[in-house]
This record gives sequence, structure tokens and C-alpha cells, in this order.
Amino acid sequence: LLDKRCLTQSTEYIERANKNTHSFLRTTQQTPQEKEKNDTLSLTFIMTEKEQSSPPNKNNNPKEEIDYLALPPELQNIDYTQSIAWGKYNHNPTNNNTTTSNLPLLPTTPTNTPPKFTPQSPALCHHINATSGLYARACTIHLPHGPVHTPVFMPVGTQGTIKGMTPYEIHSHSSLKNEIILANTYHLALRPGTDLIAEYGGLHNFMNWKGNILTDSGGFQMVSLCKLAQVTEEGVTFENPFEQDDDNKEHGEETTGEQKKKKKKSRMLLRPEDSIHHQNNIGSDIIMALDDVISSVEVNTERFEIATYRTLRWYDRCIAAHQNPTTQNLFPIVQGGLDVSSGGLRDKCLVGLKHRDDVTPGYAIGGLAGGESKDDFWKVVHHCCKILPDLKPRYLMGVGYPLDLVICTALGVDMYDCVYPTRTARFGVALVDEAFPGTLRLKNADCGREDDRVIMEGCMCQACCDLLDYDDEEEDENNTRKRRKGYSRARLHTMMKSGNPLAVQLITNHNLAYMKKLTGDMRNAILEGKYDEFVRGFISRHFPGGSDDLEVPGWVKNALHAAGI
Repeated sequence: LLDKRCLTQSTEYIERANKNTHSFLRTTQQTPQEKEKNDTLSLTFIMTEKEQSSPPNKNNNPKEEIDYLALPPELQNIDYTQSIAWGKYNHNPTNNNTTTSNLPLLPTTPTNTPPKFTPQSPALCHHINATSGLYARACTIHLPHGPVHTPVFMPVGTQGTIKGMTPYEIHSHSSLKNEIILANTYHLALRPGTDLIAEYGGLHNFMNWKGNILTDSGGFQMVSLCKLAQVTEEGVTFENPFEQDDDNKEHGEETTGEQKKKKKKSRMLLRPEDSIHHQNNIGSDIIMALDDVISSVEVNTERFEIATYRTLRWYDRCIAAHQNPTTQNLFPIVQGGLDVSSGGLRDKCLVGLKHRDDVTPGYAIGGLAGGESKDDFWKVVHHCCKILPDLKPRYLMGVGYPLDLVICTALGVDMYDCVYPTRTARFGVALVDEAFPGTLRLKNADCGREDDRVIMEGCMCQACCDLLDYDDEEEDENNTRKRRKGYSRARLHTMMKSGNPLAVQLITNHNLAYMKKLTGDMRNAILEGKYDEFVRGFISRHFPGGSDDLEVPGWVKNALHAAGI
């Protein structure tokens, strides 16, 4: 039990929970009356199947059950024939677009302007530095641990670490210098436990990270761990995926399939209040509200409607539970499936969040990158960006393919995250600025003995440009320092085939450096007012033509047309 106020029911229960959850337990002696009172305050429950059948605070009176399909009060009497957008500005005064010409001119702020925090937004100051085209923008998001320059890709350190990389490399290496990373609340709550992290003064101190941190709420695990999750109005209950067969292992025995079926697994109830409590313990600069997440390829319309309304109710609970609004920024997540029709589920979720805008420092777009078609994908992104306010950050969750970043930035997105660059590196796949899909598979025979090229010429990562001590570096005819060549594709191929972990580390470094350079080039193009030229150059390199696979996809053309490119 992670919360000090929770009641532990027996010594046997404590021993079982301690063995199964890797969490620090806190016990108090309470009377039955105190237990009933404090059960409503408990933040995390590890329960057996019998206990789970009647969770705390569950209302079993049918007359008082929530009508999950009932339209929330704030969404009633909304005229969707009128614009539901708010906080919009005219990005380009020379544009003859009648829908924006009557709007006030978008205020921009020079890049190095110091932040001015306000009582309404004490932990976030958002400056728009420049725009290019209809929607692309370069911003500076000032957070408690320094500025974040957008467009930005956030590397994912699920359990407080990016595999194969040290925090110093991520933050300080010349090819990286990431200003913000992502960690996952659900995984950190299970291991090592957020109360331990809080004892260290937060995740920044625990992992020795000097930059900003954004934490996911745990909602995504409703999809990624759907077989282990059960969602109710109270929250989502997960079976512990890390539970080990400790008893048998102590005796050197293997657990049989029949034993696994009979074994009662510990469970974790994650409510909106729990998610915020954990994120307050973690101390991340941006925390996410717990949302009811559905796979984007789900065909149950009623379930999407329930999830949309529940996401709004859960956001209210997150706001009420948030203990550190002066140091941590709580972002809600726009849900609603793929429904971008007028008055559809995305519109309803957006209108609901509009009613809560005064306590909202920024917004996330969720429920995508789950297998939906690319046409549906870009239309949802475009629809949300057209409605969300211009003066607050926009974060597109779980998106990390380079092409997607280029397209969605043209549509108005600021922030991205995805495991793709780091996870694909562990399989020997490097990102390169070449024809689609823009990857180099270093395990393939093509990268064998005779390929002495580095992964990508001009890249300044550790793999492509091995940095040596000053005394060992070569000098050219002008006596200036010259960096030596990095690791050849042939060498990395050999290292990957032999299972050398250094190869994974080098490719991870390269992929993150690639993403950092990509977003940096995108930002520079926007600052120069030439993002359309950047996009056309990127598309021409990745889709040079000559075959069906290398022709520009229709969805790319349609999305860029919507962005005025």
C-alpha cells in the first residue's frame, strides 16, 4: 500500500503485497470506523480477486447509478453550427482567409524573452516566437526546470531512465541537449513506488536529471495492457504484470500452467486521484490527467461516448486532487475517437474542456497512433488544432515517426513523444534522412564487411562522429580541430550480430540525435518563415518517386493541402 493512510488488513496480507509489488508498505492501527472513513482516502489498493469484487466507494444502488451516456450539463444547449473554437488569432495578416481576417493578430515574442508567470499559470509561460504558413509555429514553453523550445520531441524514459543512455548524455551531449523527457506514472508507481521517489525529493533528484519531465497518467496502459485492465467509473484496475512466481523460485521450482491459473494475482486500482497523487510525488513539470482511453480501431460507438464523457468527469477529479498547481502543470487530454463530425465526440470533448480553460495551462490530443488509417489520423489532429486556443501548448501523444512530426507541425502541434526511436534502436534499426521509410537496418547483410560509411554523414552523434580527447584529435592544414570518423556500418553490423550492448547504445544515441536535429531544423525553418520549403525538401527526399512505394502518399498531400502547403 503506497499511501500512509491506508489500512493493512493482516500480517499475511502485508507479506503477500510486499513480495508481489516491490512497494514500500505503510501500516496504521485503525478501528473499523476509522477504516471505513479512510478507505475513501486511500490512493492505491492491492487487492485479491475477492476484494476486487466490491471495491471501495462503489455505488451498488441502481437508482443512483450514473447514466454514462447522459450528456454532461455543460454540453447541453450547444449550437454546433456556430464555431466552438476559442482563443484564436490571425497568424498571417497578408492571408485573405475570411475565417481569420477578422481575428486579432497573433502576438509573438522574441526567443530569448524572460518568462512572466501569472497567478493563473504559475508554472508555465508560453511564448510564440514565430509562425510560418497557416498553422506551423515555433514556441518557447517556460517550465520550472528551464525553457523548452518547440517543435520538440520528448524521449521516453518509461521507468525514469532511457535505456542505454545516461541522463548527462541526454541533457548535455552536443548532439542531444534534450530539454524535456517523458516518464510513466503507472510503471513508476509499481516499481520502485512513488513514495520512495518522493523521499528523494522527486524524480529529478532520483534519476539525476536537470531538465524538465512530463509524466503520462497511466491511461495509455488501458490500451497497451488491456488484457490486464478493468475500467469502471471509479478508475482502472490492473493486474500486476511484474508479479513473479517468488515462492517456487525460492525452492528452485518452475511454476506450472495449472498453478498460474489458480494463482491469485495482486491488483492495483488507479483512480484519477491516485494518478495525480503519484505524479505529485514524482514532481514532474507537466502532469497528465487520467483519461478513459479506447483503442482507435475499436468499433463500439457507445463505448467511445462513455469514455469521452468520463474523461471530462475524471479531469474534474484530477483538478480537485492536484496538490502542487504552483509547480506542476496539469494537462487534460482531448478524447472522442475518430469522430470529427460537427457536434461529434471530439467536438463534445473540446467544448467540455473549453468550460475548464481557466484552470488549464495546456492541452494534449490523445487516442491516436493506435492503428487507425493515416487519413483519420491527420484529420483528428487538424480538427483539434483548429479549435484549441492558440496561446497554449498542444501536445500530440504517442506520435514519433519523423514524417508524422513534419506533417503535424504544419497543422499546429508543438510537442511529441514516442518509444519508436529508442525501441527500434534496440533492434538495430537507425533513422536516416533517406527514401521512405527512412530507416537503416544494421543487422541486414547490406551493412556487412565492405560498408565503411557511418550511419548518416553530417550527424554529430556518438555513432557517426566519435568524439576523442583534445590531444588525440586530428588537425587539418589550418590547425583547427577536426573530429574523426565514427563507427562504420560494418562495425555496427558485427556488434549487433554478436549481441554487443555498445551497438544498441550507439544506435540509440544516433536515433535521438536524429530526432533532435529534425525538430531543430523544423524550428529554424519556422523562425525564418520558410517551413513550406523545409517540408517540400523533406518530402522530396523521402518520396523521390520511381515506384509506388516511393510516391507521395495521398494522406500526406491532403494533410499538407489543409495546412496551406
